[in-house]
Amino acid sequence: MLSTYLRVLALLGPEKGLATLLAAANLALAGVFFLEPWLFGRVVDALAAATAPEAWRYIGLWAGVGLAGLVASVLVSLHADRLAHRRRLAVIARFFEHAIALPLSYHGEHHTGKLLRVMHAGTGNLFNIWLGFFRDHLATALSILVMLPLALYLNWKLGLLMIALIAVFAVSNAIAMHRTIEAQQAVERHHDAIAERTSDVLGNVLVVQSFTRVAAEVAELHTLMQRVLEAQYPVLRGWAWLSVANRTASTLTVVAIFALGAALHARGEATVGAIVSFVGFATMLIGRLEQFAGFVSSLFFQTPALKEFFAVLDTRAAVSDAPGLPQLAVPRGEVTFEDVSFGYDAARPAVRHLSFRAEPGATVALVGATGAGKTTALSLLYRVYDPSSGRITIDGTDIRTVGLNSLRRHIAVVFQDAGLLYRSVADNVRVGKPDASQAEIEAAARAAEAHDFIVVKPEGYATLVAERGRSLSGGERQRLAIARAMLKDAPILILDEATSALDNATEARIQRALDNLRRGRTTFVIAHRLSTVRNADLILVLRDGELAEQGRYAELVARGGLFAELDREGRFVADAGAGAGAGAETGAG
Repeated sequence: MLSTYLRVLALLGPEKGLATLLAAANLALAGVFFLEPWLFGRVVDALAAATAPEAWRYIGLWAGVGLAGLVASVLVSLHADRLAHRRRLAVIARFFEHAIALPLSYHGEHHTGKLLRVMHAGTGNLFNIWLGFFRDHLATALSILVMLPLALYLNWKLGLLMIALIAVFAVSNAIAMHRTIEAQQAVERHHDAIAERTSDVLGNVLVVQSFTRVAAEVAELHTLMQRVLEAQYPVLRGWAWLSVANRTASTLTVVAIFALGAALHARGEATVGAIVSFVGFATMLIGRLEQFAGFVSSLFFQTPALKEFFAVLDTRAAVSDAPGLPQLAVPRGEVTFEDVSFGYDAARPAVRHLSFRAEPGATVALVGATGAGKTTALSLLYRVYDPSSGRITIDGTDIRTVGLNSLRRHIAVVFQDAGLLYRSVADNVRVGKPDASQAEIEAAARAAEAHDFIVVKPEGYATLVAERGRSLSGGERQRLAIARAMLKDAPILILDEATSALDNATEARIQRALDNLRRGRTTFVIAHRLSTVRNADLILVLRDGELAEQGRYAELVARGGLFAELDREGRFVADAGAGAGAGAETGAG
C-alpha cells in the first residue's frame, strides 16, 4: 500500500516546484500545530507566577505563530485544489492515450466498461489523495514526528503515554488491513463485473429490448449489487470496530495523562502549564491520529482500484515507436514480406514464413479459409503487431525503422466493420484528414457514392451518427468508411472484407466506390468477390498461416492446387447481377 501511495505522489512530478512549495507550507502548519500547545502552557505558567511581561511576550509570539499559520493555510487552500485538478486531467489524458495504443488482443480481453471504470475510479482516487496529502497527510505526519520528541523532552513519563497511544493506533490499523485486504479486492472485482455488465447492455439496447430482456438484465444487475454488499459489509464491520478501538484508546490516554499529571504535580515533578501543554499535545495528537487513521482507511479502500489503474499504465503496447526515428517518405508502394512469422501465442503462429512482393500500384488478393491468417498478415503491414521473425519493407525500408505515425499516414484501411464514431457525418469522414475542408469532404463522399444519401439526412453532413453507426444502414456505413479512406489519399490501401456483409445491389454500388479508391494505389484485398480475384495482379492463397500458392487467377486454376479447389467449390461470390451462384465467403482469418 505504501508503494502505491508513493507512486501516486510521483505523478505530481511535472509540477514539482509548486508541490514543493505546498509541502513547505505544510511544514509551517505542522510547526504551528505543536507550538500552540507549548505556548499555551508557557502563558499559564507565567500567569501563575505573576510575571505579566513574560506572559505578554508569549502571547505576542503566539499571535505571530498564528499569523504565519494563516498565511501557509491560505497558500495551501488556494493552490492545492488547482494542482490536484490539473494533474487529474493530465493523468486522464495519459491513461486514454496509453489505452487506445494497447494491442487489439488486450482490448479483446478487457471490456470497455471495465476500462472506463478503471480510468474514472483511478483518477478520482488520485485526486483525493493529492488533495489530502497537501491539506492533511503531510502536516499530520510532520506534527507527529515533531510532537513526540518534544513531549519526551518536556516530561518523558507523560510522553510515554503518547507513544503508547500511537502504538495502539499502528497495531490496530495493521490488524484491520491484514484481515480485510483480500475481501476488499473481491469487492473491486464485483464492481468491475457491474461496469462490464451495464456497459454491455447499454451498448446492445436493441438486442435487449427486442428479446424482452429488460427485466432479466435489471434482475441480474440487482444480483451483482447484492454480491457487492455481501462482500463489502464484512470489510466495513472490521473497520467500524477499529474506529471504536481507536476512540477508546484516545479517551483512556487523555484520562491517564490527567491522572499521571496530577500525581507528578503533587510531587513537584510537573507544573500546571506542563500538564496543560501535554493535554493540548494529547488532544491534538488524537485529532491527528484520527485523521491519519481515516487516511489509512481511505487509502486501503482505494488501493485495489489504484492497482488496476497502474496495471493498465504498466501494460506495454504491442509495438513501440522509439523517439527520433525518421519519417517514412511518400512511398511508391512496393511492399515486400520477407520470411515473416507472427503468433498471438508463441506456440501457435498465426502467420508462418510468409514471403511475397507487391509491385507499386498492384492489387494483391488474399484468399483462404476462415482462420488462414489473412487479416493477421495485413495487420502486420500497418504495425498493429510486429513480426516475431522476418521483416516487412516498403520501397526497401524496414517499417520498424521509421516513425509509426508516418507509416500509418501512408496506409488507408477499410474494415468489414466500418468503425464509425459518435460524431457528425462530416467528422467521421474527416478522420481520414483532420484538416480537410468541407469541399474536400464532399468530394470524397461523392467518389465513395455517399453524397446522395448524406444530403437527404435531416442535417446533411452535420447529422449526428449514432454509436457504432447504428443510425445508418450497412451500405451507408461502408460508404462513409470508403469516403474516409478516399480523403486520406494514402498510396497503400487495405480492404479487409469491406463488402462481405452486404446485399448484391448495395455491394455493386460500393464496389464502384472501391474501384475508384483502388486506382493508382497498391491495394491488398481480403477477397471473396470473383471479379476481384480474377482481376488481381497477385493472388496469395493462405492455409493455416502459410503461403500455399501465389500467382494470377488463370495460372492458379491451371495448377489444380488449393486455389483451384476453392474456385470449384464456389468459395468466391459472383458479381452482382451476373447470374452466377454465390458461394460462401472465405472469411477473415
